[in-house]
Amino acid sequence: MRIDRVLILGLLLPLASCVTTHTDSNPIGKNLPQTSKADQAVEAARVHTELGQRYLANGDVQTALAKLTTALQFDPNYAPAHTVIAVVYERINNLPEAEVHYRKAVALEPTKGDPNNNLGLFLCSTGRYAEANGYFQKAVADPFYQTPDIALTNEGICQLRDHQVVPAEASFRDALARNANNADALFQLAKALYLNNDAFRARAFIQRFDALGAPTAAALKLGYDIESRLGNRDGALTYSTRLQNQFPDSEQARALNTTVSQ
Repeated sequence: MRIDRVLILGLLLPLASCVTTHTDSNPIGKNLPQTSKADQAVEAARVHTELGQRYLANGDVQTALAKLTTALQFDPNYAPAHTVIAVVYERINNLPEAEVHYRKAVALEPTKGDPNNNLGLFLCSTGRYAEANGYFQKAVADPFYQTPDIALTNEGICQLRDHQVVPAEASFRDALARNANNADALFQLAKALYLNNDAFRARAFIQRFDALGAPTAAALKLGYDIESRLGNRDGALTYSTRLQNQFPDSEQARALNTTVSQ
């Protein structure tokens, strides 16, 4: 499994609906407080950021970029706009500009979990593993961060990419201590244990993943590999059959077909 870039968008502010303020309940002759120009700029940046996120989610990257550029014109220090525009630039493979905005979001909110996790994801995707893990740890250190298990899972995936199997195992275990049903952490821990030649314990975690009821081609292939290494032909056959039936066109199914035919 790869680090999921969709998580980045999920960490942004929720899309707000428009709210109309009625004056009926206000005493006659009293005006509503005047909104400062600074507040108006922040509100405009928020609205354009949310519009940009909507367009991006619908696949209209060009319009999303335009809305987010407008948001930053209203308020250059609106951190969520920097995060979403970074995703846009990454989507169109303008990695230098994406990095500028991921780093700006962190500079504006240096102790918050979301921007640190997002920058960590970007750095890991570009091969800067050690630097990335530092930002994942900053994300976890935020006491108000609602999903530290996700940052820890991302850290573990990054460590696996860097061939740091033992530290990765520790990261995945920490993630599961915080959220026992983190499916990605369960899969990744099974993978780490398998890579570390501990197929017996890997089996326990791939079974826990399977019990969540959301199978993937990668997980079924790993289950097959684990049972094969343990010498359990029936168990391996079960995973193989499920993989072929549920994901016949997957890369893992093709790889298994090639292995069997040799």
